Amino acid sequence: MNIAVDNFVYDPFAPEVMSNPLPYYEVLREHFPVYYAEQYDTFFLSRFQDALDFLSMPANVFVTNEGSVFNRPVLLRHNTAATSDPPTAPAMGSHLNYGAPIYELVRQAHGKQLRPGHVKRFEPFVRAMVRSKLDELIERKRFDLVHEFAGVISASTICHLFHIPVENATDVLDNINAMTRTDTDGFVEARAHQFALLEYVRPLVEARRAEGPDGSWPLVDGMLELRVEGRELTDMEIAINLMCVMVGGTETLPKVAAHGLLELRRHPDQLAEVRADLSNNCAVAAEEMNRFCGPAQWFGRTAREKTVVAGQVVEPGQRVVYLTQSANRDPREFDRPDQFRWNRSIPRTLAFGFGQHFCVGIHLARLEERIILQEFLSRIDDYDIDVDEATRNPATFQWGYSHMPVIVRSTF
Repeated sequence: MNIAVDNFVYDPFAPEVMSNPLPYYEVLREHFPVYYAEQYDTFFLSRFQDALDFLSMPANVFVTNEGSVFNRPVLLRHNTAATSDPPTAPAMGSHLNYGAPIYELVRQAHGKQLRPGHVKRFEPFVRAMVRSKLDELIERKRFDLVHEFAGVISASTICHLFHIPVENATDVLDNINAMTRTDTDGFVEARAHQFALLEYVRPLVEARRAEGPDGSWPLVDGMLELRVEGRELTDMEIAINLMCVMVGGTETLPKVAAHGLLELRRHPDQLAEVRADLSNNCAVAAEEMNRFCGPAQWFGRTAREKTVVAGQVVEPGQRVVYLTQSANRDPREFDRPDQFRWNRSIPRTLAFGFGQHFCVGIHLARLEERIILQEFLSRIDDYDIDVDEATRNPATFQWGYSHMPVIVRSTF
């Protein structure tokens, strides 16, 4: 697709952009690296280094109190001054909408169980789940990589982390997928699904409080011990603040894994190279999948103070959006970035964000990706992807495959 530079307009909510944003990213990077959209009073960054520099700014220069993924109605409402964080009392919302130090306090309170040492303990569970699911699905010869395989694995892992029975994994997955759907304005209103997820977590927090936290369940125990401005959080406040882990740990990974297996199938030489040493190569291939196949297209921040971003003055209240998947295909950072190369050198990455809001679940995601690839490729010798039936719906934010049928030709 060739897009004319003259009279070029970029709008992430335009149907043609939602259907395939990649050609627009190319024009932005080469001709409008800091694109100002007047109707939204928002700057869009398309190059890797500009995005990295933006995310490296000190805490509270830019904040997420309006969210990090803006709906169109939000962007159409222009700010005339810096925006304020929501109050923490009498009820506190998600820490994702607060600046420092509230954000860091809550993140540190629940993040211990997502650090490398704790995450390693999940490997036997994840591997057993993947093997069990493959035993079930291979018999059918055809199944959906996104929802029936990788999606169930990621949701089961999250259930295990939250002490939710794994029998509920499919319901958790369906609620998260419904909650994160987008249309032409952004996220679809899905409060019922959000409350359904909260009601999985809140009773478990209540029960844990009653029995007394002892540190053996760091995800929840840390939140029960947390004090925000001198007070403990209620069970519902804790559940709300753990939603980022539940949703983030379930929504993205299945799309990356499925799309990555599609790319390997498209490149038989690369697939053979990965198979030559699955124990070492799957982790390497997963990094390229995160770069090339990541479905999240952009994240944004709101300026709290006057500053300069990539040479442009940004006033308090204005927004800046960095285009993740444009940065991940920037030829200034990656050689021939539109090519999938399983063993590409990736010394720097934006696949998991950077700076203050760096993905808290990165280590768990990498563990799951490695195991999914290793077990799938060690069990299935020859497979095809039914690309005609694969679904990649237009979207403002998560532009990834929601359905990808795989056909099992032969097994080992």
